[in-house]
Amino acid sequence: MDTKAKKSLGQNFLMDQSVIDRILSVAEVHEHDRIFEIGPGMGALTQALSQTGASVLAIEIDQQLVERLNRIFVQSENVSILEGSILDVNVEELLAHAGYEYQGYKVVANIPYYITAPIIRILLSLRSQASSITLMVQDEVAERIVAKPGSMSILSVMVQYYAEAEKCFFVPRTAFDPVPAVDSAVLKLIPKHRFQASEDRHVFRVVRAGFSARRKTLANNLTNAFHLERARIERLFAALGIEPMIRAQELSIAEWRALADLVAGEIDTPPAE
Repeated sequence: MDTKAKKSLGQNFLMDQSVIDRILSVAEVHEHDRIFEIGPGMGALTQALSQTGASVLAIEIDQQLVERLNRIFVQSENVSILEGSILDVNVEELLAHAGYEYQGYKVVANIPYYITAPIIRILLSLRSQASSITLMVQDEVAERIVAKPGSMSILSVMVQYYAEAEKCFFVPRTAFDPVPAVDSAVLKLIPKHRFQASEDRHVFRVVRAGFSARRKTLANNLTNAFHLERARIERLFAALGIEPMIRAQELSIAEWRALADLVAGEIDTPPAE
């Protein structure tokens, strides 16, 4: 490898061809697909994507790697390499300029683990959502994202609110160079709910309040966050069939939606005399 990985950019390059082949299978990449790749690194996954006949738009923050990738794919008409950070560019404009916004696309990427949550938030909040998002993430994070009620977190609620989430397969740390300190997993998201700023804002206001103190009950957290009487919160719970001593991690996505609607009504309604 002629380019040294930069720890500051979370670089661990995927080198195992069998893992790459499984990623393409999970992502269901076909000829004529449009693929958005984040952090192509040394280009191993990019190469495999391009060989399917799909068009690949890849964004890479490391200037040295951009130069290397441009040399590798100089004659590949179906690969475009852009220099920049996914956190800094206007992704909507980027996709629109490439024609992806109007013609559909998939995301396939081995992303930097230290910005996993921000990247997923960006992808799920786009007006033009991908038909599928296949990401290599830290194994522990994949488990958190696909958690069921009883083990939920703000991250799992956020992801599952917008998408169906599946942990597809485990990837050992030895599949990378340099070898990282953690194991990985391939996660697939199928967007199901389009981002709607005003509606979603009030849902996640309640979600954040609910998780504000994990050792406390959900009722206590909501009472404190919204300065509502405990009895009013308990009436909402009763209306939804929610146990009064439940904790935030136990609620389903459907329960969060319903609860957020009722809490919004309580916030806007003065207490009875």
